[in-house]
Amino acid sequence: MSGSREPGTEVDVVVVGAGFAGLSAAERLVSTGRSVLVLEGRDRVGGRSLSGEVAGVKVDLGATWVARRHTAVRDLASRVGCTTTDQFAQGRNVLWMAGRRRTYSGTIPKVSPAALVDMARMQAAVNKLVATIDVNAAWETPGASRLDAVSFGEWLDRKNALPSTRALMTVISKVQWGCTPGDVSLLHALRYIRSAGGLDHMLDVDGGQQQDRIVETTQEIAKRVAERLGDRVRLDTPVRRITQDDKSGVTVRTDSGEIRARYAIVTAAPAHRAAIEFDPALPERADGLARAWRMGVLSKAFVAYETPFWRADGCSGEAVTDTGTVFITFDVSPAAGGPGVLMAFCDPRVFDAFSLEARRDRVVEQLADLYGPRALSPIDYMDHCWGAEPFAPGGPNPAVAPYATYSFGKALAEPHGLVHWAGTETAGEWAGTMNGAVLTGQRAAERVAALLSGDVRAEALR
Repeated sequence: MSGSREPGTEVDVVVVGAGFAGLSAAERLVSTGRSVLVLEGRDRVGGRSLSGEVAGVKVDLGATWVARRHTAVRDLASRVGCTTTDQFAQGRNVLWMAGRRRTYSGTIPKVSPAALVDMARMQAAVNKLVATIDVNAAWETPGASRLDAVSFGEWLDRKNALPSTRALMTVISKVQWGCTPGDVSLLHALRYIRSAGGLDHMLDVDGGQQQDRIVETTQEIAKRVAERLGDRVRLDTPVRRITQDDKSGVTVRTDSGEIRARYAIVTAAPAHRAAIEFDPALPERADGLARAWRMGVLSKAFVAYETPFWRADGCSGEAVTDTGTVFITFDVSPAAGGPGVLMAFCDPRVFDAFSLEARRDRVVEQLADLYGPRALSPIDYMDHCWGAEPFAPGGPNPAVAPYATYSFGKALAEPHGLVHWAGTETAGEWAGTMNGAVLTGQRAAERVAALLSGDVRAEALR
């Protein structure tokens, strides 16, 4: 009933969102003795982490990898009993470009001497700009307005990038931001590359961001944290309105009633903040952030075979292609004996609108181009379209167009009265990763805990 308040719904802190940021914030607050309630609009925890199963193998439909340097999420995984396994990367990678299939070793495809020289030139140009970026406040970087006035794609054009270099940068853009280079600002792209530890760390498997996977899946980490929090986590409870005043704290309204708290931590992605009504209203910059920082869109497919047959052919299962539905693949098979499982990143523009059967056919046919006719005989298939999610759709990260980072970026983590923000987008280092989400949740919790301690001291002096 609207306006009603259930017993036990007065807490120190309400956390909005049960992804890695929200659960980490709640866990940290509980450890300080604070009462917490986590409200999640979905029917599950994990946010952009979601488990699936193909041929009896658990797979990550969303967030997948952890780097060695992702110590926060690795520590969290270890504490709840989840384990890591190396991302398989032995053998030669496959490149399909301009209608031709090649194989190569290493991170960057070796198309031709001229293409290699051009790719090295563009990497150097990117790295030079990345070095100037303030990772904690990219909008305050010298020349930020200029960097934000052009798209990543326009910059590549101005630098006369060769088609092969442009194709590889397009793959990077699709994986990182769920869009093409022309849809994301140069400043936003540079910010994420800097936060990822540089272009090499962003792209590499061995020693890079694709170093390890979670055996139990990344969502299992969130599930186990939520189990520890118990009835402090409420699912199917979208937040509709947050009202606040300095004297009585915040009132959070959901479809089932109201919750009173002294502070709120909102972990929704910037675009999804717009689904919540705030009273008092968000400042202009924060409101603009919610409107301008739209989410990218990405889809994933998993195709299972009796064995990872591509390994016998000397292939790693990693492929990059410049055409079709699939644009990159990885081998996520549990063992050499099988089943063999290929994970394929798919372009939603030529994927999401089709039936499950048509999507399967498109992916399988393209895998046959990459790995041969044995790819035409899978034993299982599944996919997930993040743009079609019924609640908080999109991912993996915001696809922020020119001007929006410089204009609105400061509002990412700037508190709105008693409302504090967390979520991977608000991170400096490791923005866009689960590690960034964990760190921001912990930091927001620590800030709010310190404020609560100040409140307690003030009340004691009255």
